[in-house]
Amino acid sequence: MGETEQRPTAGSRLGAQENAGISTLEHGQKPPMTTPGKLVSIKIQMLDDTQETFDIPQRAPGKVLHDAVCSHLNLVEGDYFGLEFPDHKKMMVWLDLLKPVMKQIRRPKHVVVKFVVKFFPPDHAQLQEELTRYLFALQVKQDLAQGRLTCNDTSTALLISHIVQSEIGDFDETIDREHLAKNKYIPHQEALEDKIMEFHRNHMGQTPAESDFQLLEIARRLEMYGIRLHPAKDREGTKINLAVANTGILVFQGHTKINAFNWAKVRKLSFKRKRFLIKLRPDVNSSFQDTLEFLMASRDFCKSFWKICVEHHAFFRLFEEPKPKPKPVLFSRGSSFRFSGRTQKQVLDYVKEGGHKKVQFERKHSKIHSIRSLTAQPSEQHTEVPKQTARAYGDNNDAAAVQSCRQGKELKSSTEDTGQHKSPSLKKSPKEGRKVDGAVVSAVEEEEEPAKDKMQQNRPQSQQPSTAGSLTGSPHLSELSINSQGGPSVANMTLSPNLSPDAKQSSPLVSPLLNDPSCIRADDEEEVKRKRFPTEKAYFIAKEVATTERTYLKDLEVITSWFQSAVSKEDCMPETLKNLIFSNFEPLHKFHTGFLKEIEQRLALWEGRSNAHIKGDYQRIGDVMLKNIQSMKQLTIHLRKHNEILMELENGIKNSRKLETFCRDFELQKVCYLPLNTFLLRPLHRLMHYKQIMERLCKHYPPSHMDFRDSRAALAEISEMVAQLHGNMIKMENFQKLHELKKDLIGMDNLVIPGREFIRLGSLSKLSGKGLQQRMFFLFNDILLYTSRGLTASNQFKVHGHLPLYGMIMEESEEEWGVPHCLTLRGQHQSIVVAASTRAEMDKWTEDIQMAIDLAEKSSGPAPELLASSPPDNKSPDETTVDQESEDDLSASRTSLERQSPHRGNTTVHVCWHRNTSVSMIDFSIAVENQLSGNLLRKFKNSNGWQKLWVVFTNFCMFFYKSHQDNHPLASLPLLGYSLTLPSESENIHKDYVFKLHFKSHVYYFRAESEYTFERWMEVIRSATSSASHTRALSHKEPHAY
Repeated sequence: MGETEQRPTAGSRLGAQENAGISTLEHGQKPPMTTPGKLVSIKIQMLDDTQETFDIPQRAPGKVLHDAVCSHLNLVEGDYFGLEFPDHKKMMVWLDLLKPVMKQIRRPKHVVVKFVVKFFPPDHAQLQEELTRYLFALQVKQDLAQGRLTCNDTSTALLISHIVQSEIGDFDETIDREHLAKNKYIPHQEALEDKIMEFHRNHMGQTPAESDFQLLEIARRLEMYGIRLHPAKDREGTKINLAVANTGILVFQGHTKINAFNWAKVRKLSFKRKRFLIKLRPDVNSSFQDTLEFLMASRDFCKSFWKICVEHHAFFRLFEEPKPKPKPVLFSRGSSFRFSGRTQKQVLDYVKEGGHKKVQFERKHSKIHSIRSLTAQPSEQHTEVPKQTARAYGDNNDAAAVQSCRQGKELKSSTEDTGQHKSPSLKKSPKEGRKVDGAVVSAVEEEEEPAKDKMQQNRPQSQQPSTAGSLTGSPHLSELSINSQGGPSVANMTLSPNLSPDAKQSSPLVSPLLNDPSCIRADDEEEVKRKRFPTEKAYFIAKEVATTERTYLKDLEVITSWFQSAVSKEDCMPETLKNLIFSNFEPLHKFHTGFLKEIEQRLALWEGRSNAHIKGDYQRIGDVMLKNIQSMKQLTIHLRKHNEILMELENGIKNSRKLETFCRDFELQKVCYLPLNTFLLRPLHRLMHYKQIMERLCKHYPPSHMDFRDSRAALAEISEMVAQLHGNMIKMENFQKLHELKKDLIGMDNLVIPGREFIRLGSLSKLSGKGLQQRMFFLFNDILLYTSRGLTASNQFKVHGHLPLYGMIMEESEEEWGVPHCLTLRGQHQSIVVAASTRAEMDKWTEDIQMAIDLAEKSSGPAPELLASSPPDNKSPDETTVDQESEDDLSASRTSLERQSPHRGNTTVHVCWHRNTSVSMIDFSIAVENQLSGNLLRKFKNSNGWQKLWVVFTNFCMFFYKSHQDNHPLASLPLLGYSLTLPSESENIHKDYVFKLHFKSHVYYFRAESEYTFERWMEVIRSATSSASHTRALSHKEPHAY
């Protein structure tokens, strides 16, 4: 018996492994039941014009066939695609995934089903996979050839030039002419050949993946992109065409769009025989009737268009697949059709989770291999895309900055995708490695596998493709940032070994890198070291005093050394302001320098590293604390000046553009890892830390302990100082927070006014004419602002509107709008509909907004007009103003932090934007109390060794240093949105005092030196990863006066 000849399948032709596909079903969901029996062969025409045959059970539903095609292609984002075929009336219809295939395709032997793009997203950067973008590019090529995608000659020539670049590579006039002669991309192509070659000449060095990206970037701006016209007539009998898109229903006359009905305006879609009906939401400003009626050719045409409208609405607008309606008991009325499959949000979330396998695929007309999920969306021009699955580093200059933590081993590109980011593909620079203390310093992104490409530091902002908002959490942020203020400092960056460049979101989260083999401490050595040191809890409490004091002293040096040195070189600050700041900070720095020396000497005696006459006399810390706290009371006069310092500096910045620019530039320095005004409040925060430490020490000691009396006396002294300064500190924290938020906002000059109190900021989705759009909301005690992230050089948020809280009514409206976790906020002049990402987020906002409404109602009246009557700018008129974003940039503003700008790229506001979460003022107050420093051992999910790092936790973020002597952090990890747990048995972390931080597929393990330090790290990190109670002491009776 002869062997059966094996036909090449779609998967084998594209270089995919057999049966390695990804089902479009959700995890745990089972496909519709099919009865095994006779198999039916269905011919599928792919987007590259080849045909494949799939054998399916005779009673299989359409989903089985669709999943089989996606599986053979190893297509992860198959939900954007559909299967269409001609019905018995020769009308092209979409295959219903819930109905049996044989009930839809009557004569399968004579029918060829087409696999094509069904849902065109508003932004091609939302397509996470290179294969998906390649298939979309094939669809654009097909639409051009069929005349469905119409545009002017210049756009047509530019589109074809990118197609040619992806197929034959760089320009060569002879090869180009031969290729264009053999391949007809449009009818009458000859007239455009010279223009095509002229454009092709400009694409030198562009890879096929980049060409696809550029092709889609141009195509998505065309009016007919993704449009399928359905002939109809209006009520007057005028011939028109209807179409459906991601934004809503469109009306065309010929190929010109004459009207559009956004999903937010549409209340109901229905059809009655040949009439297609659109019922609109009432709008006093609209001239449209309540119900619009269009006449189509037949009932079948009308029903087919209604179905695709229902599917588009569900795919782009819903968070999850709609549930089937219960079947009526007696009789049914209307169609039971519903959308089946994952929504766009579910597809984006799934791919970001990284739960799929990456395989190589081969383009039909290109000899260049592409690696899915190892490449990010390319930038505008010449962005490098990896072409090999693995590559050793260290053989060329481009990779010189990358070093392995394992000695003598080559690093290979990971085939695991974090799936979290949405940034353009990263490009390497041979100058991006820098030696610090003999080790290469790099900012790593999230995981520990080398990624080949790097961000180009000098690439213009406008050239970076954008993505939709962080429907996840980006958090979509790229887990590490060299400068917390957003300064990318790319010269110091290499990518972490576990990060694949397809991490599509470069945001302010990068992971600690320190790829120096010498920094890894052997486990045995650590165990020996641990046994030599004291183990009692009091020792580790004393050690916490020393470690946090080191960080505090470094923070003081930011002002007394770095800021003072910078000020002395620039003539931008008045002498009175200089004297006010430095005359009050220098005595503090001098005192705490001596204080730290005393603590370190006591610890040395306690550890037995010094010749102590009687060891027991030095196993205490209370006496040192009492002595220094008593001396510290003499510095109270300087501490009381800090509110004046903060106010005078902000007034100086307000009145002098030169001083404002100077302070902004200083914040870009790596040593200024927090907002500048935060450092001015550090001395007040430090008093609270002393109080908390002494409370823990007194709670630990029994009354009979020799150190108890001194410790209790020290606690009494510091408590008295805190009580005297606490009220002033609360006012200053609110004042500082308002000024910090002002730097993040565009379009509002008078944010800081007497009596205004900040309550909460965070990311919500706002329902608009374009659907649900991510917006950043800022809640104060008198007003609610909503903004979008702009395309400015400073990464600021543009204010789009504001609602005074006086007279506002809040209603839950999930049922009315069909959107989960939805609220309607009705102001006196405007109403908006917002949706939170989770029920917990919605509850936080509901509680805080209601509290703010109550405060506003009890106040004297409505808040002053905020935006229209901004006070005049006192700065000199010849100085430049901040860049503004246009309304057209809103879709691009929903990106992750891929455009690492020179300012404010890693503030708490941006972290909340990308993690889709929120933070309240009470969370900020708790964060001030929960600060910690010390050594930790860190391990990535897929690494073997542990790295010793000096870690500073403050402002919801972990900052990583090589040692406590470093002047600036090497990397940072914002923790908002992260989960804090203990490792499970299956993770094989057989060490004591280990905690685990994870966000989606990103996992870090940290190891403390003792039970006490382990509990302290757990305590402070938990304050950042979980929200605090929302019970507040905000009172309208005592507004903050400035």
